Amino acid sequence: MLFLQQGAGAVAVQAAVCGHAGKFQPDLHLVPGRVFFYLKLSLVAGLLLASPVIFYQLWRFIAPGLYQHEKRVMLPFTLLSSLFFFGGAAFGYFVVFPPAFKFLLGYSNDFLSPMPTVKEYFSLCLRLLIAFGVIFELPVFMVLLAKMGVVNAAFLNRHRKYAILLSFVIAAILTPTPDVINQCLMALPLIVLYEVSIVAVWLLGRKRLAGFGETGKID
Repeated sequence: MLFLQQGAGAVAVQAAVCGHAGKFQPDLHLVPGRVFFYLKLSLVAGLLLASPVIFYQLWRFIAPGLYQHEKRVMLPFTLLSSLFFFGGAAFGYFVVFPPAFKFLLGYSNDFLSPMPTVKEYFSLCLRLLIAFGVIFELPVFMVLLAKMGVVNAAFLNRHRKYAILLSFVIAAILTPTPDVINQCLMALPLIVLYEVSIVAVWLLGRKRLAGFGETGKID
């Protein structure tokens, strides 16, 4: 299957060879993808540009229902989670995306040459950015759970082997290519982030927020 950019959309060329006559019989299909790409790009760009206002409105909606000690906890965690998300997205774009895309372009021979459309490029890039942004939230999420008394450093140490296995499973699902290298490029940072989470929980999560989610103040 070849994707050729032509006119208002992409043309998918599927070639079928007749068994007896040996004639080349192309089957052409128009794929109307350009208009939807512009809509998707506009939606993502709009959400990104409007995200500060969206988060501010969410905070104004949630803040009146929180106690003062809960506000002191949630606001720093919200800022840190945003920084970690954008850091993970940058890591995915500059470190993981180039080798992954080059691997996909490697499927070619003398008769077939890869011609990906801008829609496919954008979808792949967006998928990796979101995936790495989410997995980089792990240390912040673990420290928050430790502050709430859900996990501790000893618990994370005991379940390290399951975390390593789960890291490779997640990498196999989220990476767009089946090769081991790109899976390791996602699994290894996830394992490192898990180790960072253990250290962060040990340093920052030892003092539990006794009044978190309850009436009254912190003991």
